[in-house]
Amino acid sequence: MVVKIYGTGTAVCSQRVMHCLVELGVEFELVEVNLEKMEHKKPEYMAKQPFGQVPYIVDGDFELFESRAIVRYYGAKYVGKGPNLLGRTLEEKARVDQWLDAEAINYNPLVFPIVFNLFVLPRSGVPGNKAEAEAAVEKLDKVLEIYERQLSKTKYLAGNEFTLADLTHIPATRYLVENCNMDHLITGKKHVKAWWEDITSRPAWKKTMSFVESRVSHFYP
Repeated sequence: MVVKIYGTGTAVCSQRVMHCLVELGVEFELVEVNLEKMEHKKPEYMAKQPFGQVPYIVDGDFELFESRAIVRYYGAKYVGKGPNLLGRTLEEKARVDQWLDAEAINYNPLVFPIVFNLFVLPRSGVPGNKAEAEAAVEKLDKVLEIYERQLSKTKYLAGNEFTLADLTHIPATRYLVENCNMDHLITGKKHVKAWWEDITSRPAWKKTMSFVESRVSHFYP
């Protein structure tokens, strides 16, 4: 049965889930939720995702929201199919969880105000808060120094294999690099730069981006 993702191709969290499924070779259908028309705040949508965010998935009789929970679920459901995204030993799994939490708690909250103020708002014709973005950039640079130290010891964040710890960082960082002129945060650090080039060159990520581009051009001409 094909997994249904209720979300939008442009959203970071939707891209995170799609990339995970592509890595694992799991078929999915993207059911477009138009954020500009506030479809994610309609009662019928919020009956499934009570926080009014994207995405949520329907997998047969099973429904789940929160993208990080979703990718953990699929990493466990399809272990042995495609890359091992959760780690192989108890210790490896703990490290994957450690960096998943680091992304959610220490990384993403800094990337978001940068992307929101320098890309999302200006794209909508609204001036962003540059001071807020600059403050987040300064803090993010310090966080990435921690990443640099870790990646000087291991090829990927949780070890020497690509896992969800790496995958979960890609969508938001892409907007940071490609749309906010903040690539120096990545390229200025030798090991972070090598890591970023590696994880974004994965065939599954490229396939995900090709799918997103086709959907965006179709729904938002």
